[in-house]
Amino acid sequence: MTSTVLVEIADGVAVLTLNRPEVRNALNARVLDELRGALDELRADEHAGAVVFTGAGGRAFAAGADIAQLRDYTVHTGLAADMQRLYDEIEAFEKPTIAAINGYALGGGCELAMACDIRIACPAAKLGLPETMLSVLPGAGGTQRLARLAGVGRAIELILTGRLVSAEEAREIGLVTAVADDPVVAAHDTARQILARGPLAVRLAKLVVRTGIDTDQRTGLVVERLAQALLYTSDDKREGAEAFLAKRPATFTGN
Repeated sequence: MTSTVLVEIADGVAVLTLNRPEVRNALNARVLDELRGALDELRADEHAGAVVFTGAGGRAFAAGADIAQLRDYTVHTGLAADMQRLYDEIEAFEKPTIAAINGYALGGGCELAMACDIRIACPAAKLGLPETMLSVLPGAGGTQRLARLAGVGRAIELILTGRLVSAEEAREIGLVTAVADDPVVAAHDTARQILARGPLAVRLAKLVVRTGIDTDQRTGLVVERLAQALLYTSDDKREGAEAFLAKRPATFTGN
C-alpha cells in the first residue's frame, strides 16, 4: 500500500510530502496517523534539524479534510479532535517547521500550514477556511490561529464567508510569511539559514515566542529572561562568541 506521507531527509532537512494527489492531498484518518508517526520518528532523528511540509502533484498543498469521512462524524469525533491535537503537536514541535504551500491550502490544509512556524506559498496558491459551507467550522485550530496571524476582524470575515485569498493577499495579511516561485526550494533555503544558528537558541526562541503569545507581556518577558539565562550557560553560546571574534564559522553541538 502506497504511503500517504512521504519522508525524505537531506542536508539536515526533512521533507514530509502529503501523497494523495488524486484527491488534492485531502486529509483523512490515515494521513493524520502517518503524519503523527513521521513526526515521532523525526523528533529523535539527529539527521533532521528542520521539517518542511508540502503536497504531491503540484496542484495542492492539502485541500482540506476528506469530505467522504465528514458524513460519518459525530459529537464524539468532534470532542476527540484528532486533527486539532495533531496540529497542536506540530505547533509545539521542538524543531522548526515550514509549510511549503505549492497550491490549494484549504480547510484542514490551511490549518496545517498555520500550525507551522513559517509559511511560504507559490504565487498561484489559494488559501482559505471554507468549512461554514458545510455547516461546520474550522475545528483544527483555524479559528484561533488565523485570528492571531491576521487579526480578529479579518479572521471572522474569512471564516464566515469562506472566501479564498491569493498568495499575495495572504502575505499582506500575515497568513503566509513569503511568496516564492518554488516554495519547496525557498523552504530549504530558509531551513539552512536556521540550521546555521545555535540549535539550542533556535529551540528556546521558538518556545519563548509560542509561550509568550498566549500570555501577558510581563509573563512572556519572564520566560524570555529565564531562557536567555539558560543560554548564557551553554557551550554553544561560548562557541558562537569565540567564532564571531575569530571571524570563523561556528561549530555548534546543541549543548
